[in-house]
Amino acid sequence: MASSGSRIASGIERGQQIEFELDGEKLLAYQGETIAAALIASGKRTFRHTAKLDAPRGIFCGMGVCFDCTMTVNGVPNVRTCVTPVEAGMKVESPRESSWIERGQR
Repeated sequence: MASSGSRIASGIERGQQIEFELDGEKLLAYQGETIAAALIASGKRTFRHTAKLDAPRGIFCGMGVCFDCTMTVNGVPNVRTCVTPVEAGMKVESPRESSWIERGQR
C-alpha cells in the first residue's frame, strides 16, 4: 500500500469540531478527543512546570497514572488532561502554583 504522506487515512471520521480555551487562547478540537490530545494537536507540548525546578511537564503515561498532565479545567485544579474529554467552551489553564500532588497531599 502506498503512503499518502499523511498519518491519518482519508476515510477516518472525526467528531464535530469544537472550540475551547487554553490560558485565554482559542483552540480547535474534535469531540471525543481528550484535552491532552487536543493540546498536542494544537502544538502545545508543555502543560505545566514543576514547583521546585520549574521543569516542563506534558503528557507522559497517557492513562491517568502519572499526573504530569494536570491542569486547571473550568476552575477545577489538578485535572488529568490525558483522560478528560475536551468540551466546547471549556476553559483550560496552566497551573500557576505548586499543586497538591507536589506538596505530598495525595
